[in-house]
Amino acid sequence: MQEQSEYHIETANWVNKVIMKYNICPFARREVENNSIRYICSENTKVKQVLKDFLSECEYLDNHPDTETTLFVLPRGFEGFYHYLDLVDLANDKLLENDYEGVYQLASFHPDYCFDGEPQDSPTNYTNRSPYPTIHIIREASMEAALAEYNEPESIPERNIAFAERKGTEFFTALLKQCKVGNEIK
Repeated sequence: MQEQSEYHIETANWVNKVIMKYNICPFARREVENNSIRYICSENTKVKQVLKDFLSECEYLDNHPDTETTLFVLPRGFEGFYHYLDLVDLANDKLLENDYEGVYQLASFHPDYCFDGEPQDSPTNYTNRSPYPTIHIIREASMEAALAEYNEPESIPERNIAFAERKGTEFFTALLKQCKVGNEIK
């Protein structure tokens, strides 16, 4: 695993230029400003090794309370969306097996993310599309606290869907392209 790679930079660009800039996640700004998001890449392609890396990252979070959350980036081996979803299911199983239920929860992002029942080209899918397959490891207690302070948290997905539909697929395709190293717009 490595921390300062092209994948890290492009994922951080996505957090800043998509997630934070357009308020897709209203909780991201604080963590970006506090520099409490950890970006870690597992370049392993074998499920067993990726899950080992994933659990190592959970252990890292256990021992580093100043790190609020991790974006666990998988640049190789999980380009297929359904193969990636199988991995996310296994990662959730690992949380249960390792007594992390109630400690961490996962959110998933993928370049080809497609919500159940949505067409592949729906702009709605872009609320969960990222430059690389990414598992977001979230401290559950922190999420509960953030949601308790947020007025109408159930409106977040609805607001994001409306925003995505208003902006359209071309807007988001261009935005994701700008996250790539060498394509940045200041």
